[in-house]
Amino acid sequence: MRRNPFARCLTRIGWLAASGLGAAVLCVAAAFGQGPTRPADPWLDYAAVEYDILPNITYAVGNNVELKLDLYLPKARGAPKPVVMLFHGGGWVAGQKERNVLQLLPYLRLGWAAVNVEYRVARQSPAPAAVEDCRCALRWVYTHAQQYGFDVGKIVLTGGSAGGHLALITGFLPERSVFDRQCPTDDAVRWRSDQEPAVRAAAIVNWYGITDVADLLEGANAKHYAIEWFGSMPNRLELARELSPIQYVRPGLPPVITIHGDQDDIVPYSQAVRLHQALDKAGVPNKLVTIPGGKHGGFDKETMVRAFEQIRGFLRQNGFPVE
Repeated sequence: MRRNPFARCLTRIGWLAASGLGAAVLCVAAAFGQGPTRPADPWLDYAAVEYDILPNITYAVGNNVELKLDLYLPKARGAPKPVVMLFHGGGWVAGQKERNVLQLLPYLRLGWAAVNVEYRVARQSPAPAAVEDCRCALRWVYTHAQQYGFDVGKIVLTGGSAGGHLALITGFLPERSVFDRQCPTDDAVRWRSDQEPAVRAAAIVNWYGITDVADLLEGANAKHYAIEWFGSMPNRLELARELSPIQYVRPGLPPVITIHGDQDDIVPYSQAVRLHQALDKAGVPNKLVTIPGGKHGGFDKETMVRAFEQIRGFLRQNGFPVE
């Protein structure tokens, strides 16, 4: 029996590579584009010659854990490129950056740079470690913008579930936040000043992310994954509020588009509605894309196509080069 392209791909590169690094991404993508009735997207045929992949770069060290990110860079550097930063989901207690790599393909198709970020989960360090790490990753992008050709004026933060929360809180925290204090700083600043460089995202694509962390610790919406993230710390409700994007809504935030199923049983859809209403009140450009009957992700292909049409339109309206 003839094997399908995906099976052949896994045989060639092995299961480890298929987790998301290097040629695995392009192999898997090309496999999905093949078939007797579905012609391949031409971009998939030549993407391998357009992109460099630099895996597992250390961007910071937290609690003796080296924190890694993967870069996906257009080989034709030229002018600085828009960059998407992806934070994986997993309730702050699980997940790996490699499992999410295919979520980058719509942005790579646009010729953007991409940064796939790992962070400490609860078994390594409880809250607020994940937030600190993601803020440090954003600062790393700023610090290395010239080296890698990043356009720091066009940074999009994205992720799903806990990754959506991390995209939001990373983009919403004000300058000189307490959660920035562990980020590495250039020696010219570290020894002579307390100043830290300002960092800012230009837009956020939030896939069913948590917007009110405290809401998940007690009451009708309590979830054990959130409880695990805080463990036994005595001030958990206070800290949870400090880590909740809804608490930082104010004029001048980056534009936000949220995609959320109205039957989500892991992150309440009501949190997306509340964020949308708060952003509207503050005058922040935003859009809530409701998936009728949608659960916690796992959307079908037609839903994903429509969602990315909405995302591209939203980014285009907010000044991004989206064809």
